[in-house]
Amino acid sequence: MFPDEPAVGLRVADERRHSGDRRAHERGAVDRRRKQRRRLRFRSVLFSLLTLVIPTSSKWMPLQHVVRATVSTNVTSFDPVPPERAYNSIIREAALAYDVDAALIRSVIQTESAFDASAVSRTGAAGLMQLMPEVAQKLGVSDRFDPRDNIMGGARLLRELLDHYHGNLPLVLAGYNAGAAAVARFGTIPPFPETRQYVKRVTRLIKEDNSGDD
Repeated sequence: MFPDEPAVGLRVADERRHSGDRRAHERGAVDRRRKQRRRLRFRSVLFSLLTLVIPTSSKWMPLQHVVRATVSTNVTSFDPVPPERAYNSIIREAALAYDVDAALIRSVIQTESAFDASAVSRTGAAGLMQLMPEVAQKLGVSDRFDPRDNIMGGARLLRELLDHYHGNLPLVLAGYNAGAAAVARFGTIPPFPETRQYVKRVTRLIKEDNSGDD
């Protein structure tokens, strides 16, 4: 036995741990464990709620597959261009090219074909301004059914007739309808009912066209 040594399991005064230090140490560890448990419980509840709210099929679906932008176009109506206005740009071009009144060109087209580019008469005249094959060839018209080709040829013929009759509109119209030879034979508007009606109608349409510009 060694009387100066303490018994096993006993501490001397200097070695004894202060009870306050022990409680403080133990309390800090317990607090940390409680906070961890609370966090784990919160995360568990949160993930459970997410599992109930988000459908299974879309849990891991990329965002670009969830949100899609769609564009659709529907044509519900359109405004058709009236035939009498469909060739205005060509008529203006021909009027400028041959120095012919646009109203005169429009009125001849209205009377000859009613703005039908595919019109064919019983005598073989074709297109908007009803050009005969031999006349179209002399005017340089390669396709009588082509609107621009036909209108440019018809405007050129009107220009030639205006020059030939010195601007006398009734004779110009009679020559366009019956031919210059018929006008020369009678020295005036030929006494053909069709030709006389033609002259009257085109003259009236020209006046109406010009009055509409005011």
